[in-house]
Amino acid sequence: MDSKRMKWSTLAFIAFSTVWGFGNVLNGFVYFNGIQVIFSWILMFALYFIPYALMVGELGSAFKTSGGGVSSWIRSTTGPKLAYYAGWTYWACHITYIASKSSGGLKALSWAVFRNGETYDTFPTLAVQLATFAILLIFCWVASRGLNPLKKLATIAGTSMFVMSILYILMMFAAPAINPGAGFVSMDFTAKSLIPNFDVKYFTSLSILVFAVGGCEKISPYVNKVENPSKGFPKSMITLAIMVVVCAILGTISMGMMFDPAEINASTESFNAYNSNGSYWAFQKLGNYYHVGDSLLIIYAVCNMIGQLSTLVLSIDAPLRMLLDNEDAREFIPTGLLKKNDAGAYVNGIKMVAILSGSIILIQSFVPGAAAVLKQLTKLNSVCMPLRYLWVFFAYMALRKAGDKFPAEYRFVKNQGVALFFGGWCFLVTAGSCILGMYDDDPFTFALNVITPLVLTALGVILPIIAKNEKSKSVSNKKAA
Repeated sequence: MDSKRMKWSTLAFIAFSTVWGFGNVLNGFVYFNGIQVIFSWILMFALYFIPYALMVGELGSAFKTSGGGVSSWIRSTTGPKLAYYAGWTYWACHITYIASKSSGGLKALSWAVFRNGETYDTFPTLAVQLATFAILLIFCWVASRGLNPLKKLATIAGTSMFVMSILYILMMFAAPAINPGAGFVSMDFTAKSLIPNFDVKYFTSLSILVFAVGGCEKISPYVNKVENPSKGFPKSMITLAIMVVVCAILGTISMGMMFDPAEINASTESFNAYNSNGSYWAFQKLGNYYHVGDSLLIIYAVCNMIGQLSTLVLSIDAPLRMLLDNEDAREFIPTGLLKKNDAGAYVNGIKMVAILSGSIILIQSFVPGAAAVLKQLTKLNSVCMPLRYLWVFFAYMALRKAGDKFPAEYRFVKNQGVALFFGGWCFLVTAGSCILGMYDDDPFTFALNVITPLVLTALGVILPIIAKNEKSKSVSNKKAA
């Protein structure tokens, strides 16, 4: 046995910390009427997440020398033009994500300073959005100088947030024994109260769950580093799914002991407040149960602020480099975007990020209340971010149709028909959830959810046309000379 290969259990834990986060528990609880989300989590893991993770494993195994990127999978199976669109989608999805990280970082800072959600939410929306825009510009400058001082901080913050998520569940389950008179919310675990209402609100919120469980293509490079991949990788992915579903259920029950869904859904303002402040209130209440004041809240807020702002720099820099460093994608990109400064950063690309993400931030200056802004960004991210997963399933179907052209040490399923069914199923679930997720009662939010992906898609189509015209002019000029 190769001593350098990792155990399947090690990969399961790496994947767990990559895929799962405390915010997923809160969003599920708020959008799916409290503990009713348990039913939806179980369905999502069984019918979507497990096949998704196992398909990623097969792609990673088949293209073990290509760095595990979705663009490289598409290039190998279909060609460079679609590989460019896959890379573009991955980059474009981060435009909304970057806007949310700027807002999220400012929100976390306000909680660390004021230790309440009301102060931030009473600031004029225009002032908050201008401050958010200023943060974006500062971090774009940091990225343009080739500086990435927050990379290690991102890892530390991510690890500490992960530890705090697990700690929250353990401490919350122990709280009734330690402080029985704290006034916990009683929950009804009958089948009637756990089965959700399959109404418009339910189906238009599914994108929240798809967004929560996505992103496991990041672990594809590890497939061939596991002992006995054909058995070890599926074992680690099924273990990952069990760990995530257990955390989702126990985290939901923990929140159910704290928050009453009827209070969350009492009004639009109440819903927005829980959506933007729920995770902070959770740690504030936990600190009160254990008589340690706001200490847990402050630790969580500081970790979250560092995590949000360090992820902001990484999200400005890394997806842009993945797109523009790709030699195959470069032929479809205008030369202006490929310009680097003396620090080796794609300076015009960063300017484009500032313009696009900044536009989303400034447009939201007209939203009534800072809490409503964060709710909008949560929904917008759930519509845009999962669009990149479509390319994973497209690549998987292309891989299976290629037959034995790309040998893989690990196969999700041997049967070709079953493999293509799961690829198509996950593609349709993702696309359907994103399209349904665009709908919102608020016309402004609805418009933002529709226009943003359309503008980003149109820009991705226009750039190759500009690049082609540039080449034609260059050829004409050479002939004229």
